Amino acid sequence: MTAPGPVSAMPVWSGFLTPVLEVLSDGSTWRKRELRAAVADHVGLTAAQRAEVLSSGKSRADNRIGWALSGLSRAALVGKPERATFVITDSGRALLGAHPNGITEKVLKALPKYQDYVPANRSRSDGATAQPADDNGAGEGEPLEQIEAGVTQLHTEVAADLLKRLREQHPDFLEQSVLDVLVAMGYGGTKGKATRIGGSGDGGVDGVIDQDPLGLDRIYVQAKRYAADNTVGRPEIQAFVGALHGVGAARGVFITTSAFTSGAREYAQNIGTRIILIDGQRLAQLMIRYGVAVQTRQTFTVVEVDEDYFE
Repeated sequence: MTAPGPVSAMPVWSGFLTPVLEVLSDGSTWRKRELRAAVADHVGLTAAQRAEVLSSGKSRADNRIGWALSGLSRAALVGKPERATFVITDSGRALLGAHPNGITEKVLKALPKYQDYVPANRSRSDGATAQPADDNGAGEGEPLEQIEAGVTQLHTEVAADLLKRLREQHPDFLEQSVLDVLVAMGYGGTKGKATRIGGSGDGGVDGVIDQDPLGLDRIYVQAKRYAADNTVGRPEIQAFVGALHGVGAARGVFITTSAFTSGAREYAQNIGTRIILIDGQRLAQLMIRYGVAVQTRQTFTVVEVDEDYFE
């Protein structure tokens, strides 16, 4: 999955209800793609906001506009004369005129047509009653974004726990762990060949990964188990480069459970030897992404209507 970027001050999905109706109020039949672009222009979304993506890789703006369209359609404020096309209805024009200051989620969900489609208090099989969203903002989040935000929070907590545990283990454990991560990422060829060579006399190299059966293409690895406040500086990177030159290598990966100073990063970027720096946060993210030292707790399946089925 694509990592999501920071969330800007873009309107939440309900903030697109009025803009969608205002664009449709020209009386034209709009195709979904052109409508989304027109709504984004109407709201004045910046290029950065249009470029924002969810962890699934989908456009955040398109996703929120899509949920606004879905809500408006359920309330019969927007019609769909044919697949992926939209027009405003008489009810939509009337509601737009009745709320010059904007249509809120609360207004939308109070409409009889919307409640007929999505009852606010639907009885459940267990005898309890599903409650409508509170007015404290909890209902403002589009469901998919709420799910992804929850997953992000959980993964942030897992990442912190992973780093804590790695720092508590023997250095040999970290050296093997980083090799496991690199192999899981696809390095090491088809056989996933990686060898830990850390310990006294390792020459400043903790592991080596053979990309081919003969070991002609190799990646050398250095792993440093440091506390969070003990950063890796330029001298450590220079020593690693020297170790690489000693074995005739032109590239390597330096991984730490802490962070790198700006001087270390600048040095790694400006030398001829190709050095990849992976700090503790990125290491934990890679462990989660490639399933190293973690296990799947629960899987959720999100579905949507298959339009082709009804053609």
